[in-house]
Amino acid sequence: MRKAIFPGSFDPITNGHFDIIKRGVSLFDEIIVAIGVNAEKKYMFSLEERKHFIEEAFKDEPKVRVITYQGLTIDLCKKENAEFILRGLRNPADFEFEKAIAHTNRSLSKIETVFLLTAARTSYISSSIVRDVLRNGGDITKLVPQSVIVKK
Repeated sequence: MRKAIFPGSFDPITNGHFDIIKRGVSLFDEIIVAIGVNAEKKYMFSLEERKHFIEEAFKDEPKVRVITYQGLTIDLCKKENAEFILRGLRNPADFEFEKAIAHTNRSLSKIETVFLLTAARTSYISSSIVRDVLRNGGDITKLVPQSVIVKK
């Protein structure tokens, strides 16, 4: 069974994340969307809300499971028997950052990182942009799955 962890804070999930997960479903038998918990970080949405947004967005996709975790992603991979980490790349800066993490993970374990380029139509979207639009009363309907829009 080819199992991948797709880690992130997903505060909130965006259409870019959604696209990567949907495309990843054809590559893996299971994708575990893993919401990382970082006590140092201040989130706009609670952990429960973020988990609900993702579960709702993928309620009809049996190959997607949503969990929360703390600690190293490679430790989660070992616990879940996942051989891969799935990551999306929007731009060259993402690539450089993610490459360093992938090399570190591979030096600490046998976990491979699989990169998917974001679709051109979603490459500009980030969770921080969505939060900024929300804070300023803007319309996020083109930026996030329907499950997040309900929160508005």
